[in-house]
Amino acid sequence: MPRFFVKGLVTAAAILATPHLVSGVYIDGIGTALAMAAILALFNLLVRPLLILITLPLTIFSLGFFLLVINALLFKWAGSIVMGFSVDSFSAAFLASLWVSFISWICHFSFSKEAGKFRVVVNQPNSRRVIDLNSDSKGNWK
Repeated sequence: MPRFFVKGLVTAAAILATPHLVSGVYIDGIGTALAMAAILALFNLLVRPLLILITLPLTIFSLGFFLLVINALLFKWAGSIVMGFSVDSFSAAFLASLWVSFISWICHFSFSKEAGKFRVVVNQPNSRRVIDLNSDSKGNWK
């Protein structure tokens, strides 16, 4: 199964678990979670870069913390579009977006092409040495 669909299913599972962790978020079922994951993916692809560009001075001034506000706004906006999903307040959307973003972040690193690979670069005055460390499917380092 392509990674894109696996990441979408993990995001949908995180959205499905959100009402149990954050009060003020309500969801009808699995279909609603899948629709919400699809809308969030679409917003993150199309709307989020535009919002980041528009609010760049504020994001720089806040040292990047305004990106969390953008995530919460997109989560609340997506919740207003998807039938069967509702978010009561901005604080609920903020906490829910933190939860879903954290799970998506974990999923991203779990399914990345570079999982289990580390590169150590040793710089010396006259040479540069690269040491590649790879793990096999059992987690043993080679």
